[in-house]
Parts: sequence; structure tokens; C-alpha cells
Amino acid sequence: MSIKIGFIGAGNMGTAIMKGISGSSADAELFAYDPDTSKVNALAEYGVKPCTKETELVSECKYIFLAVKPQIMGGVLETLAPAVTADKVIISIAAGITDDFIAGKTIPDAKVILVMPNTPLLIGEGASALSHNDNVTEEEFSTVLEIFRLCGKASVISKDKMKEIIALNGSSPAFIYLFAKGFIDYAEKVGIDKNSATELFTQSLIGSAKMITDSGYTIDELIKMVSSPGGTTLAGLDRLYEGNLTGIVDNCCESCTKRAYELAQE
Repeated sequence: MSIKIGFIGAGNMGTAIMKGISGSSADAELFAYDPDTSKVNALAEYGVKPCTKETELVSECKYIFLAVKPQIMGGVLETLAPAVTADKVIISIAAGITDDFIAGKTIPDAKVILVMPNTPLLIGEGASALSHNDNVTEEEFSTVLEIFRLCGKASVISKDKMKEIIALNGSSPAFIYLFAKGFIDYAEKVGIDKNSATELFTQSLIGSAKMITDSGYTIDELIKMVSSPGGTTLAGLDRLYEGNLTGIVDNCCESCTKRAYELAQE
């Protein structure tokens, strides 16, 4: 028997997850609601059925994905609350939103799964962190975990670290893109073709990531492998050390986490 999965919000992330499910072997019926009906209608080719309001979707589905911005989550939850029952599983992908907040806006014994995904889900290469409250059964959580594994990698983390994890996988693609921009802008400045520079640097990112995951070496060992004494790499690394690159990254992550806690209070 197929499971019924509904999405409130059909933006980039919700759409990515729906496409991942529809393109897999999962036995599921997909439903979606969004105030912008054109977004939902565009998903018809993936077998997604439109709903006219939030409560209709909640009544129809066991698994309800909340794919909306944190700032409007409270209002969305209050709207769908009349249809929430103890057997429904609510999955939030919004930064900073807690299971207690969701239960407070719906029912006290709400089953809640918190997820921090990232935009590479759009191409099936996502990285998603998941946690759940005590009301969720092992089978229910395994179902949702498998959904995110259809769209990339997924890991289970402690519920109390869902805000801290945002910097590591939810927001980090933007940080990586900015890092990449610096290299590609440099290439253009010195007269290297942008397409060639992009191809070479992005492959270097992919290869370096695989070296971290597959080589068996630590990150410090990998840095040393590239750094010949008196060579070009060390000359560049010296400037990064002078600029305290790792300290800047730490400050970046701290700011990201601080904002997540602020969103939880708004």
C-alpha cells in the first residue's frame, strides 16, 4: 500500500524533494499545496496532486512536509492545526523551528521530524541532517530518512544540534560558492578563460571532497600532501594562515547559528 506524502510549500526545496521521490522506486502518492498554484501545477508531470488548502492536504496525507520559510511557519501551523491528529507525521525543513514550537501550534503529542537539507537536493546530491521527537516511531522515521537518501546523503543527529548543523550543510553551499567565486574571478583577472577555470576549479572541489571521504587520510595529512617545501602551495597557504581563514569560517558558522536561534524566537 502506497504512503501519502504532502508538501505545504512548492518552492525550490520542496520541489527538489518531490522530484527525488517521484524519480525513485518509492511507493508513494504525492500531494502539494502552495498559494502560488502555478508552482503546484508545474509538478503535475511528476505525479503530484494539487490541494486547494492546507487542511485538505493534512487530512489526505500521513506525512506532511512543511517547506515554508521560518518567518511564516507560525501562521501556517495555526491554519493546518484543525486537521492534525496524533497519527500524522510533521516534517519541518525550516531553519530554527523546533518540535516544541510545532507541537505548541498544533497538538501536544504531535509527531515531529526536523530536517536541515540543502539546495544540491535539486540535482540529487543533497546533504540532509535529521532528528525527531519521542512521538515518532522507528518505522516512521526510517521512512522519512529514506526519502532524503533518495536525494543524496542523510545523517541522523541529536535534536539539540539542529541549529548548529545549519552552517555545516544547510548554508555551507553559499559559503562554498563565494569561495569558488574568488578563484574564478582571479582566473579572469589574469586572462584565463572563465569556462576553463570553472571546469578545473569545480573538478578540484569534487576531487578534493572525494579525497576527504575516500582516501583514508586526515585533512591535515591531505594539506601536507599538496604542500611541497618552498613550493607554490605553501606560498598561498601562508597568506590564508595570515588572514586566519579557519577563524573567519568559525565566525561565519557562529553567526549562522546565532541567527538560527533568533529565528526560533521570532
